Formats: sequence, structure tokens, C-alpha cells
Amino acid sequence: MMTALAAAKAYAAAGSGAPLAGAAPAAAGGQDFGDLLQSVMSNAMQASKSAETQMAAQVAGKAELIDVVTAISSAEASLETVMAVRDQVISAYQEIMRMPI
Repeated sequence: MMTALAAAKAYAAAGSGAPLAGAAPAAAGGQDFGDLLQSVMSNAMQASKSAETQMAAQVAGKAELIDVVTAISSAEASLETVMAVRDQVISAYQEIMRMPI
């Protein structure tokens, strides 16, 4: 099973072009957090749709099995990355809520 750190490193190594750590603030021309999350979610959904398309093509006899396996692995990695980010955001939110006012 993939850990959150491994998923984040895999996403960073994928060459998304979006900075994960030390990102410049949005006012300085960098991408803001909301846009980054939107981009990641769009990529995850696209990977999932691609896997579904490959599976349907395999059933119809128009795709190779290795293409289906690759598409499913990509979709799985994207989903695990999204879940790792979600877990970290929830953890940060809970930590903030525990802070005394």
C-alpha cells in the first residue's frame, strides 16, 4: 500500500509542473491552492475516465491488456495522491480547530 509521502513524491516526480512545496503566493504570480486542487482533481478524473475507456476498448477487443493495466495503475496512483492530500488537509484543519483562541 502506498503511503501519503510516497504518493506525494510520485506526483511530484510525474512532472506536473505545479510546485508542491515552497510555492510562491498567488499574488506573486504563482498558482493558488484552490487552483492547484482543481488541477489535481481534473487530472485524477481524466485518469479515471481514461482507464474506463481502455477497459471498454479491451472488452470490445480493440485494446491491448498492457494498455488497460497501465491506465488503471495511473488512475490508482492519482486517486491515492488525492486521498493523501485530502488526509493532510483534514489533519491540518483538525489541528487548527484544536488551537486555543
